[in-house]
Amino acid sequence: MASTLHRASRPEVEARARDWAEIQERMLVPLYESVYDRLEVGSDTRLLALGCGSGLALLLAAGRGAAVTGCDTDASRLALARARFAPAPGWDAPARRPAPAATLVQGPPARADLGGGYDVVTAFDPAQPEAELRPALDALAGRVRRGAAVVLAGWGPPERCATSRVLRVAARLAAPDGPSAYDLRLSGRDDLEELARAAGLRPDGSGRVSCPFGYPDVRSAVRGLVSTGLFDAAVAATDRGQVGKEIAEALHPYRRPDGSVRMENVFRYVVARV
Repeated sequence: MASTLHRASRPEVEARARDWAEIQERMLVPLYESVYDRLEVGSDTRLLALGCGSGLALLLAAGRGAAVTGCDTDASRLALARARFAPAPGWDAPARRPAPAATLVQGPPARADLGGGYDVVTAFDPAQPEAELRPALDALAGRVRRGAAVVLAGWGPPERCATSRVLRVAARLAAPDGPSAYDLRLSGRDDLEELARAAGLRPDGSGRVSCPFGYPDVRSAVRGLVSTGLFDAAVAATDRGQVGKEIAEALHPYRRPDGSVRMENVFRYVVARV
């Protein structure tokens, strides 16, 4: 999440975390599933998720039988992840399948007690700045097995991501007279590979996945996009109402006759080896 998040009130932070969990996070399910299929994530997998957010990707991996651990610095998102893994009433009945389990840790990987022996490490959050991701990768030493897969994900080329046009709102409002800080994270042709090599990892394949962003209406689209954290600086420079209004205007080309919104996007991932 962006560093300006702490300026928001506690209710605003919690509401934004709920919007992420209820609206936006599901947009990346095709990415999660594609990676899990490629790496054959299953009952023999120990998986660590960096920036696990509200835990949907972890839940999908646990559903495949993997032993999962997630860490995140966002306490509100992590609380929602814990709620997702909490046993529902009746889970302890003998005839029912046990509820999935996860180890969830708050804090940056460099300071968190995450254990070791992981087979797969994922960094799926498309809003996580490279400046935060690199220390997280450096902290993996001794926590993963030799040959373990580390998956780095980012946006695809801007011309393949309709959302890039909406993000120009964030750039213009946050720094109207300066350079844009909102170019799509790690969207260059070799950005992910270069990040992997800089962290001492060996790139071992890549893939592209279609992840369309679809919403029932403009209001839901605004809430979902703001929940990513990519508009935090714009909100701090102006206000939430102004940002919401301008996002809604930028979404006009993607509205459908029934009022829904759909933006076609491509995400890219790299599998690197330790």
